Amino acid sequence: MSMISGWAGRARGLFADNKGPWGPKGSGDEPEEPAPGPWGETPKRGKRTAADPMTGGSSLDEFLRRSRARFSTGGGGGLPGRPNASLILWGALGLLAVWLVFTSFHSISPSQRGVVTQFGRYSRTLSPGVGLTLPSPIEKVRKIDVENIRNTDLGSGNSTDLMLTGDQNLIDIAYTVRWNIRTPELYLFELAQPDETIHEVAESAMRSIISQVSLNDAMGDRRADIETLVAEKMQQILDHYRSGIQIQGIAIKQADPPDQVNDAFKQVTAAQQDAQTYINNANAYSLQLGQKAQGEATAFQKVYEQYRLAPEVTRRRMYYETMERVLQGVNKTIIEAPGVLPYQPLPPPKQSQPTEGAPQ
Repeated sequence: MSMISGWAGRARGLFADNKGPWGPKGSGDEPEEPAPGPWGETPKRGKRTAADPMTGGSSLDEFLRRSRARFSTGGGGGLPGRPNASLILWGALGLLAVWLVFTSFHSISPSQRGVVTQFGRYSRTLSPGVGLTLPSPIEKVRKIDVENIRNTDLGSGNSTDLMLTGDQNLIDIAYTVRWNIRTPELYLFELAQPDETIHEVAESAMRSIISQVSLNDAMGDRRADIETLVAEKMQQILDHYRSGIQIQGIAIKQADPPDQVNDAFKQVTAAQQDAQTYINNANAYSLQLGQKAQGEATAFQKVYEQYRLAPEVTRRRMYYETMERVLQGVNKTIIEAPGVLPYQPLPPPKQSQPTEGAPQ
């Protein structure tokens, strides 16, 4: 019954003269109560709800309206055009989280070590992997490559690079120092200028070793020994400095006299090489003759041993062999003295055939 009465009231309102949806307005000052709704409920006057379908609004419209108000007026309490304070807070928190992640977690490769400083003071060294530190600027990490072999070249051919040998000669040496970082924290904090330090230590060690050898040794025979001695001396000095540097080796690329006497020195060197060649040839010829004489002496010793066993037979055999060797190429006629006829025609002697290429 209530639903029927509600629909009836609504129909009466449509055909009434007044303009209100719930019935005619009173002529008095007090507003008349509106007619009940179609479901038998009387709507209350006052603030319209967003979910009331009869007020012309919806929850979606109300949400959009509140959103526009929040972004445009700052939640109802801010100035127009300014963002909400909560958005600023969330943005600041996001930036803080990103900053903490990027300054607290550090990826260290296998060839690197991470030197951690706390307010500029050395704290610890991170091993390869993922390391965790306090965020910057409390703690900072500097990655150092400890496996990379670095090269430092010394010697440019200037007069200031000449070194004095042990036999009071000048020599121009160009060489390379190979080194790497062994202890990164010492390398960073014990040396103010690592490259300059290596340069000075290498030059000092090379001059010290060159002053103990001759010019010929420095230029040829003992070059490998010099490289080893210089590397050992450099390592001792750098360890005394607590440099954190490991010397991998020294390679001498050039060892020549000064440019002013280089041409003359090359001529002297060539003459020395020729003289050494002649000496070697003489020694080889002397060795050959000695071996030949030794062989002849051995053969004579064997003959003498046979002569001692049968002197007469050996003497006769030696005589026959000697005569055979002497008369082998001579025209000869053999005549026995007893019974020789006064005249006996003999055939003409056989002439020896001339050798090929001999004059006729």
